Amino acid sequence: MKLLFLLFICGVLTLQVQAQNARFDIPELTPAKQVKADGLVQPYLDDFIAQCKKYGIEYHDKLFELKEIAVVDTLTVSPKGGTLGMLVRDDNKKVEKIIFSWMTLLDKEILKVVAFHEFGHYFLGYKHTCHDCNTIMAAVNSSYFDIIKDWDYHVEKLFLESPEYLNRQNIIALKVD
Repeated sequence: MKLLFLLFICGVLTLQVQAQNARFDIPELTPAKQVKADGLVQPYLDDFIAQCKKYGIEYHDKLFELKEIAVVDTLTVSPKGGTLGMLVRDDNKKVEKIIFSWMTLLDKEILKVVAFHEFGHYFLGYKHTCHDCNTIMAAVNSSYFDIIKDWDYHVEKLFLESPEYLNRQNIIALKVD
């Protein structure tokens, strides 16, 4: 009986490790274009893309210019703070990866805010909007949980105030005039 219990525990641990290391390929439309997205980040990418569709933000071409969206253990972390996510650029300063610190995995709400923050940089053309002001695009957030409490408001603000959305509205206005 103890042996069966031990085998069961080993099986569960193996499944957990495999699930955490899961990687999914986003379906490619052409054989040459493919981006690898970490399975733990994929739901937030899906949510972000759904918001892009809602607000009329073009995302497809930029998405497939990426090589990878990944959780890594190489970002700087210290007791005084750290980097929870970043865009990685190639030698020509073109974004090729979006990476997230393993620290974001400590709470799914933190990963959600950091994912939307990094996607906001890449897809919406944001720079940081403030130092520490409890918005998704702040350089520092003292409380990710304050943002999550009013998530729909913050996401709407993220998209409606984004450089990409405002630029699109100006283009549409010019075409109508």
